[in-house]
Amino acid sequence: MSETPQRRRLPTGMRALAHPNFRLYFAGQAVSILGSWIQQVALSWLVYRLTGSAALLGVTAFCGLIPQLVVGPLAGAWIDKHDKRKWLIGVQSLMALQAFVLAGLCWLDWITPGFIVLMALALGTLSSFDAPLRQSLIGSFVGSRDDLPNALALNAMLFNAGRFVGPPIAGLLLGLTSEAFCFAINGFSFLALISAICLVRGEPPKRAQGSVGQVFREGVRYAWHTWAIRWLIVTLIALNLTASAYAVLLPVFARDVFAGDATTLGWLWGAAGCGAFASTIFLATRKSISGVVGAVVAGVAISAAALLLFGATTRLPLALAAMVALGFGISVCNVGINMILQSSAPEALRGRIVSFFTSARFGFDALGGLLAGFVAAALGAGQTLVLEGAALTVFVLFLLTLRQRLAAQVSAAQGESHGH
Repeated sequence: MSETPQRRRLPTGMRALAHPNFRLYFAGQAVSILGSWIQQVALSWLVYRLTGSAALLGVTAFCGLIPQLVVGPLAGAWIDKHDKRKWLIGVQSLMALQAFVLAGLCWLDWITPGFIVLMALALGTLSSFDAPLRQSLIGSFVGSRDDLPNALALNAMLFNAGRFVGPPIAGLLLGLTSEAFCFAINGFSFLALISAICLVRGEPPKRAQGSVGQVFREGVRYAWHTWAIRWLIVTLIALNLTASAYAVLLPVFARDVFAGDATTLGWLWGAAGCGAFASTIFLATRKSISGVVGAVVAGVAISAAALLLFGATTRLPLALAAMVALGFGISVCNVGINMILQSSAPEALRGRIVSFFTSARFGFDALGGLLAGFVAAALGAGQTLVLEGAALTVFVLFLLTLRQRLAAQVSAAQGESHGH
């Protein structure tokens, strides 16, 4: 691909921003993600403030994520058959409505644990369509397969920048205002991405032919019979079933282990976000997708060690350092695998491959969170994370035996996709 003058002026780690459509998406997504993180922290604090239940934190997180596992794979097949931009605008509008309803219930003091669970389930169902829609559209926004890995890394950088900045802001807002105000901010934040998508120009991606069932089965066959994709998805499942479950228990650590409040919770979230943000800067500068395989394996190992440290310590400075490492490790693994899958998969199958990624990423995060909540109610939050860290360490030892074959097959698959 010949380089434009603007592309040559940009640093290697930001080259995807040379594409005008991606710049529009990037700006709208930045505002939307910040609002989403503010709502997520406010919601977890609301649940624990109302009930004091670690198990209910797990149930709420489970309901917010489990639709990704159940609905997500079929959503990818459905998405590949429809106009992705039009449906992204519709789904984002419904997500804004969900946030405003949650704000209204809180403001009127009508909120109950039952309502919270229903609202989390509604958001999770919408997210089953939203995540694959956004991810699969990124390729059309950059219009270049060479710049796609960088665009995906920059998109993840936005997510993690919001994760770094949003929770401390949410902690401050919760101290100064209320959960209702935080939910309302999130509702308005969706308007930024909706506006950006309306301004995007260009041809929409081609749609898949056949019934949803046929399209779904075609995607499943491709993912199952491609050895590297199969094992990368297994790695996602192992990581998110264990390491990602820490998020559910953070309010317990903030209040009961470190004797803090919503501000302490914000700092714990922010520390993990800091590590995750650093990981996406690292990934954005990678020039070789096959080299990302080594980073993914290292990310799983770092996550296991950080889980063990965070679960065992009662000192807040040490816990914050462990959160930075855990955020880095989880993000390197999740974002790196997304980069590999989308760069290797044929464009016609991208919506389905992305849906399998989001299903494994968020669906098993939901199962892990539910499990962690109940185990923590019986054994304590610290013991729970130590057990999960030990289980992930065993998986790391197995993953090391697959590393060379994974790198070789990813490199070969990317070469074939460029050939097409």
